[in-house]
Amino acid sequence: MNDKKQIMSKNKKIAYRGMLTALAMVLSYLESFIPVFAAVPGIKIGLANIVTIFALYRLGVMDAAVIGLIRIVLSALLFGNPVMIIYSLAGLILSIAAMTLAKCLPFFGMMGVSVVGGVFHNLGQLLAAAFMIRSVSILYYLGILLAVGAVAGAVIGVISGIILKRI
Repeated sequence: MNDKKQIMSKNKKIAYRGMLTALAMVLSYLESFIPVFAAVPGIKIGLANIVTIFALYRLGVMDAAVIGLIRIVLSALLFGNPVMIIYSLAGLILSIAAMTLAKCLPFFGMMGVSVVGGVFHNLGQLLAAAFMIRSVSILYYLGILLAVGAVAGAVIGVISGIILKRI
């Protein structure tokens, strides 16, 4: 009887992961239609990060990372540019690592964890861009991208908090 519960639990978790991955992809796709008027190209709100925060708090670090990885690869191949995988992966790796650390610290709430994620995601993408173009001159955008990452992270954190309380 206990084995049957474990199998059901595993099946539910697999379905949950698939649903969250699909939701993240839909949010990424929808975000591509939102015009962002900014002097820096590539600035986005990061709606799919709602799913990342949700997965981090509900499923754990590994599931959040895997869902993020699958979303990045599939979204880039289906809706974008395969080269963008490099930038997005750099952002994902840095943001997941930073959010995991921040989540363990007692003075960071969910919004703080999300802000850390937004800031480190932008930092990761900027470092990947500097590496790809072999120039540190792109780091000129660092201040703007960190500020945008903090604001977007706060918005995503608030939305994620509301969703986690209701589900």
